[in-house]
Amino acid sequence: MPIISIDNVTKSFGSVQALKETSLDIETNEFFALLGPSGCGKTTLLRMLAGFEEPTSGRIIIDGEDMSRVPPNRRPVNMVFQSYAVFPHMNVEANVSYGLKVTGVPRSEIDRAVAQALDQVGLAGFAKRMPDQLSGGQRQRVALARALVKRPKVMLLDEPLSALDAKLREAMQLELAKLQIDVGITFVIVTHDQDEALSMADTIAVMSAGEVQQIGDPAAIYESPANRFVADFIGKVNLIDGDVTGASGDRVNIQTTYGTMAIPYDGPATGNVAVALRPEKIRIGRDNLIEGDVTVKGRIAQWAYYGDISNVYVETDGGKTLSVVLQNETRARVHSMDIGDDVHLGWSSEDAILLTE
Repeated sequence: MPIISIDNVTKSFGSVQALKETSLDIETNEFFALLGPSGCGKTTLLRMLAGFEEPTSGRIIIDGEDMSRVPPNRRPVNMVFQSYAVFPHMNVEANVSYGLKVTGVPRSEIDRAVAQALDQVGLAGFAKRMPDQLSGGQRQRVALARALVKRPKVMLLDEPLSALDAKLREAMQLELAKLQIDVGITFVIVTHDQDEALSMADTIAVMSAGEVQQIGDPAAIYESPANRFVADFIGKVNLIDGDVTGASGDRVNIQTTYGTMAIPYDGPATGNVAVALRPEKIRIGRDNLIEGDVTVKGRIAQWAYYGDISNVYVETDGGKTLSVVLQNETRARVHSMDIGDDVHLGWSSEDAILLTE
């Protein structure tokens, strides 16, 4: 039985429908991400799991119990907020133990539970420090320890890393993923950061305009997006318009600006479609010996250097600008091409993704 079942849930605020008929299951001990842009309904759904909002219709079942009449403080969940909400006048120990004290847990049990929670988040020895003596990442860990100390069956995380700088955020992503495995409870995180969801989650639900667009593991979401929105929202992508001209076996023939592509596809496809092509799937070079059953000419319009990679934007003879990821293995390769240079691009139809929605 899933630890969470969301059964045909909707949520309206007056005339605004924040969440449309939504159904999904979250498994026990799963790291589950609700991913989408601002206003897509992900935070509303998280708040309904916590009990801070009530569904307009539908049911939310947690650990086999319908949560319709269960108040927030009696649900088997705990929430970590974007702002941490660490009490500034209490030291680390007092912050973490607060929830246990107000529920009347014996002192001896509190001390043991707090020590265990601080050890789990890597803050053993920080018990007597005040919040203003901690870094942003350490304060985030205090908030996590305070949530973990009550041993909830589900941890709800609302954009927990958005206030951190990029390097610390990346480090905390790895720590959160390891922590979830170590403590062995279900994590549900809300984020608008695709890299965050891809790097941490076992399963991702991509949301837009109050609806779930696709649910799957990170590789499936990235490599096999269900529609244009998912393809465009997850990572970088080139979208090329085309028309279906026929099918042969497990491939569909698509007529595009760059000629016909025979793309693997196992469903019906007719009329106008889109072809999604990830930038790292495109090869680039100065000569016309670039490998691929689709090759085009163009000129470099922009170049963005990121150290290990460069994003190269090529204005093609087909009239469209394509984004290409160039691996910067050597310094010579970085300087081998420049803005305005003529180049050739090539890719395999096998690497393209057919989108009918």
